[in-house]
Amino acid sequence: MQSLFILSPTGEVLIERHFRGVVTSRSVCETFWERAVPPVMEVPESDQGTLYVISILREGLSYLAVCPAEVSPLLIIEFLQRIANIFVEYFGPPADESAIKDNFSTVYQLIEEMVDFGWPLTTEPNALKAMIRPPTVMSKLLQSSTTVSDELPSGTISNIPWRAANVHYTQNEIYMDIVEEVDAIVNASGAVVSSDVSGSIQCQSHLSGVPDLLLTFKEPDLIDDCSFHPCVRYARFENDKVVSFVPPDGNFELMRYRIHPERARNFSPPVYCHPQWSYSSSTDASLVFSASRKGPLQVEEVAVLIPFPKQTRTTAGFQVNIGSVMYDEAAKVARWTLGKMDASRKATLSCTFTALTSNDEEITSSIPNVSLTWKIPLASVSGLSVSGLSVTGESYRPYKGVRNVTKSGLFQVRCS
Repeated sequence: MQSLFILSPTGEVLIERHFRGVVTSRSVCETFWERAVPPVMEVPESDQGTLYVISILREGLSYLAVCPAEVSPLLIIEFLQRIANIFVEYFGPPADESAIKDNFSTVYQLIEEMVDFGWPLTTEPNALKAMIRPPTVMSKLLQSSTTVSDELPSGTISNIPWRAANVHYTQNEIYMDIVEEVDAIVNASGAVVSSDVSGSIQCQSHLSGVPDLLLTFKEPDLIDDCSFHPCVRYARFENDKVVSFVPPDGNFELMRYRIHPERARNFSPPVYCHPQWSYSSSTDASLVFSASRKGPLQVEEVAVLIPFPKQTRTTAGFQVNIGSVMYDEAAKVARWTLGKMDASRKATLSCTFTALTSNDEEITSSIPNVSLTWKIPLASVSGLSVSGLSVTGESYRPYKGVRNVTKSGLFQVRCS
C-alpha cells in the first residue's frame, strides 16, 4: 500500500496516512467518490502513473487503500476489514465517524503499528493492546498522558503472536456461538427463489496459560468452504476434519464457512410476508402488509423494512396490530418492528399514501423489494453441531458452552 484514506459518509477525508515516502493526492478520493464505488478501481495519475484503489464500506465509513502496482485484492480487503475490526475492539460498536473523530490520536497510533512501509505488520488485538492501551474516560481527560507502552509485547517474538503471555483467570471458561446467516429471495407467494447459508463460530475465551483446544463436529462434511483464524492448524482440518488451535484471549472469530448448496436449497422461511398494493383513485394508493410465523421454532427480533415508491408525496398514519412503525420521510422508508412473533396471531400493517403521478403502472414498476430481519435462537439451518471440545496442555477443567443461532442476512421479499 502507498496510502490509506478513511472517508466519512459525506466524502470528507477523516484519516490520511502515507507509507512509502510518496504523498498521494486527495484527487484519488474525489475520483473514488464520483464513481459508482467499486471495490477495486483503477485511477490514472499523470505524476505517479496508474494507481489502484481497493476499498470497503463499514459503518458508513469508506476505507481506501491506494496501491502503486497490482496486488492481490483479497489481501488488501482482508487487511482493511481487520483495521475496521480493530477500531470496534478499541472504541466499541459502532466504529463510525464520531468514534474516529473522538479518537484521532489512537487511530493514527494503531495504523502506525499495523502497517510497516505499506505492508501489514501487527494485526492481532492482543499484540496491539500490549503496545497501545485502549482509550478510557480518564485517558481522554488527561490528554497529556501517552497510551503507548515502552515495552515490546511478548507476542511479537513468540510463535503464537495472537495470544498474550502470562494470562491467568480464577475461573476458566470458553463460550462458542455457531451463528448462521441466511441470504434469500422470496417471491410474493412465499416460495424461495434463491438461498445461501453461511456461518461463523464466534468465541469468547477466558483461559489461563497456553491451552490447546480440539473442536470436533458431528457432521463435518456439511461444511463446503471455510476460512480460519491464524491460530487454527489448517493441516489437521484438511486431514481429520477437526479444528485444533491455541485460542487468543478474549473475543475472536474462530472460523467462517458455507453450507453445501443442496442443503441451503431446502431452507424454509420462518416468517411469511405478503405485501398488497391497491389503488383507490388516480394518485391515492394503499398498502396492506401481513406477516405470520411459520413452523414451531421461536422467532425473535423480527423487523420489516418497507421502501415506498420514489413517487410518494405524503403518507397517512400507519396502523398496526403488533409492534411499532418508524417512517423516514426523506428516505421514504418505513421500519416496522415486531419483536418476538406469536404463532397464534397474524401481524398486519396498513397505510395510504399519495403519489406524484397518476400512472399506476409507473408506481407499480418502481415498488422496491421488502427487506426482512429475524433471529431464531438455539437453531441451525444446516444441522451443524459440535460433538466435543477438549482442552489439553493445562491441568484445569474449564467451563465450556456452545449454542446455535440462526438469523437473517440479506433477506428480501418481492412485492410483485
